[in-house]
Amino acid sequence: MNTPFKRSSIYSVIRYVFLSMSLLMLGSLHSQISRVEPPNWWVGMEHNTLQLLIHGTDIASYSVNLKESEGAQIIAVHPADSPNYVFIDLDLSAVTDAANLELVFSKKGKKSMRYEYELKALEFGSKGIKGFDSSDAIYLITPDRFVNAREDNDRVKGLKEQEVDRSHDYKRHGGDIAGITAAVPYLKSIGMTAVWSSPLLINDMPEQSYHGYAITDFYQVDPRFGSLSEYRELADTLRANGMKLIMDQINNHSGSHHWWMKDLPFNDWINGQEAYLESGQITYSNHSRSAVQDTYAAASDREQMLDGWFVSSMPDLNHRNPFMANYLIQNSIWWIETLGLGGIRQDTYPYNDAQFMSQWAGRITEQYPDFSIVGEEWSYNPLRIGYWLDGASNHDGYDSNLKSVFDFPLQQALTAALLEQEGWNQGLIKWYETLSNDFHYPNPQDLVFMGDNHDMDRLFTQLGEHVHLHQMALALLAVSPRTPQLYYGTEILMQNTAKPHDHGLIRTDFPGGWNGDAVNAFTGEGLSEEASATQQIFAKLFQFRTTSEALKKGKTLHYAPREGTYVISRYTDDEQVILILNKNSETRELLPEQYPELQLEENTLFFDVLSTKNEVLGQRLTIPASS
Repeated sequence: MNTPFKRSSIYSVIRYVFLSMSLLMLGSLHSQISRVEPPNWWVGMEHNTLQLLIHGTDIASYSVNLKESEGAQIIAVHPADSPNYVFIDLDLSAVTDAANLELVFSKKGKKSMRYEYELKALEFGSKGIKGFDSSDAIYLITPDRFVNAREDNDRVKGLKEQEVDRSHDYKRHGGDIAGITAAVPYLKSIGMTAVWSSPLLINDMPEQSYHGYAITDFYQVDPRFGSLSEYRELADTLRANGMKLIMDQINNHSGSHHWWMKDLPFNDWINGQEAYLESGQITYSNHSRSAVQDTYAAASDREQMLDGWFVSSMPDLNHRNPFMANYLIQNSIWWIETLGLGGIRQDTYPYNDAQFMSQWAGRITEQYPDFSIVGEEWSYNPLRIGYWLDGASNHDGYDSNLKSVFDFPLQQALTAALLEQEGWNQGLIKWYETLSNDFHYPNPQDLVFMGDNHDMDRLFTQLGEHVHLHQMALALLAVSPRTPQLYYGTEILMQNTAKPHDHGLIRTDFPGGWNGDAVNAFTGEGLSEEASATQQIFAKLFQFRTTSEALKKGKTLHYAPREGTYVISRYTDDEQVILILNKNSETRELLPEQYPELQLEENTLFFDVLSTKNEVLGQRLTIPASS
């Protein structure tokens, strides 16, 4: 394997061991205090109060004070239902400089315990964070399946899942954070400007821990992916290359082996808690997402949708508990400031309590006004996904404070438009009519549009492995008035045709990411002719997109489909980009006068993005078959 993708960093290993030793020494000093979360905070935040979760044996029986505080004050101390928790509200409004607060825990007849809590100076703050927008192209990665740069962390002693087996679709394969960092030059070369990785926090689950969506500690990076310092290194490397890091977060649920499941702080920390603890009984979500907005929905349907568990391994978190709400809000802000994130992708958005989600997004936006959050609302109804957007005119007055959602309606229209035979109500007209619904969205360019993702069939599989249709889809992704998201391997025709809808196969290893791979997509070695050609088209389209103000921020004009052809234009005062699709099996000639708004005049000079040549417009536009 080539050197850039075999980064086994001894320094990173030593650094990780040192951090582990530091935590162990801290534990020996404060054996009764097992956790303090968030682990640190910052001075000068827009919201000047902080709520600490303290966990330790019988900690609620201790009184707590601040020793010689530099302006910080304890507002309130809240015992939980479990005697092993206490929640401390701090007022930091008078703290002006970085400091270590000394918390003193006292109990008659016991030796006092002291805990130093670090307040840091803001590194990013409100002006240092810039979110993603329609000028970006987002590359989605399943990290376990992308690049394995450090084989030494494939197995970590003490974790429940030890097996690494690349031949098994649902075992761990070994990809890691260092691998993503090593691939940044490649991602930049194909025109990507933002990276969204599936969750990298620890999933200490006995099986299928590779996917990351059953988090067992909201403040710990999974050591099989790497360390916090490596996560920060990834963010810094992206930033140095003019790129952004998007973190996949989950407010809806934790993993069933989360550390707090052995000692839940409150009797209503998770939904369905009493039945689960007494008998293991679980009420599952009915997944009826329409019940959230449906004015006719039965209250019981709505309750089961929101409070039911997603699956048995993912306890549903109760956002109506104010301490849980604070915990999740602070956790998101902690990660934004710690890493300097460029965005959050929030999982299973409509399964969360809507009022809490408005509060959550509002607090983040208050601190970081230019930040971006995209919510996953897997619905093909524009009315439903539009409900979640900030500025929507909702029947119930709901304001989400959410900038973006995934455009599943347009994704569905994409495959229908390209696969279906042309007719008055099928084929390209489905794309045209879906895009015409943009009047419903406050800012349609903020929507994130994808051909596929980690939960759906690969785009190449969806399109019946027709290379020309796949390339058309890439062109629409590059040109449409949206923020495009591409899934790793889409550029080289990765597919899961042998097992449709199989998540393990969808999340196939990226060729060249492991030592000894026969095919290497980073260098092109061993790629098929079709895969190599598609990769080159992908790179041309999205590299051009990084230079085109029309594609990043321009206005949109399109024409109703005609006989299997479709014309769309993005334009500014200084630039016009035109995409013409021809689904027909024969060449088509289009007359410029059929598209008067484009103002195409004979002998006009234009640049062909794919051939990278300057051309002169003739009396007709000749569009080759299936192109």
